[in-house]
Amino acid sequence: MKISKERALILMAFGAGAGLLSGMFGLGGGIIIVPGLMFALRMDQRLAHGTSLAGVLPISMASIITYWAHGHIDWWVTLWLTIGSVGGALIGARLLAVVPKRVLTMLFVAVLAIAGIRMFFEIDTTGTTVLDAGSAIALVVIGFFVGALAGMLGIGGGLITVPIMIVLFHVSPAVAKGTALAVVIPTALSGTLQNLANKNTDLHAAFLVSVTGIFSAVAGGWIASLMSAAVSNFLFAVLLMVIAARMLLQLRSQREVTVVGE
Repeated sequence: MKISKERALILMAFGAGAGLLSGMFGLGGGIIIVPGLMFALRMDQRLAHGTSLAGVLPISMASIITYWAHGHIDWWVTLWLTIGSVGGALIGARLLAVVPKRVLTMLFVAVLAIAGIRMFFEIDTTGTTVLDAGSAIALVVIGFFVGALAGMLGIGGGLITVPIMIVLFHVSPAVAKGTALAVVIPTALSGTLQNLANKNTDLHAAFLVSVTGIFSAVAGGWIASLMSAAVSNFLFAVLLMVIAARMLLQLRSQREVTVVGE
């Protein structure tokens, strides 16, 4: 689509916010970009999801720098999650072309709400990840479903993998976020390639989103390194619930408009 100067500035502003949250919480930034594209710029939902995933890729690459520098990435967990997520993202991107928009929105809200509610409760984050054959297979399966959701919803997948690693593997929030970001990169790449084939991506808009996002992502990673586990989990939970509530309200308003129109 043709983008005016005003719309370009809006895209760059959302990119800056997405980058900051990506660095702070190990997210690709789609939970900010998707609603921004849909509500502020009135972009079609499927196009918004595909465009978001394309913008998430460079933002995630910038976000990972700080985590890598601090040694907050578990590369073995990254490997097994990635094996599953890359295939899942391709399938999810294909489903994006056929799944009804309302179903996509409801799925998005459900994922955010479930993850957010769990993060409000105290979690032991003193454990270390010990991989055996069973846990490796489990990570591949988890990665597959995360990748599928990423491909459908235009998110990097961190909002699912971060809680899973913290809750099930009891790793520190910093390591969970860094590892999630490492998985986001190949997942977003595979999903974006499929979305491009389906013509569900606006590369111009994705570029503008990522321009500011890559810089704020580095700042977000630095902030994350200073936060305690308790503060990090609480802020993460609040973020997810706010976005879920916003999407739910929008879904309700769209339904009311449809009923009135009938």
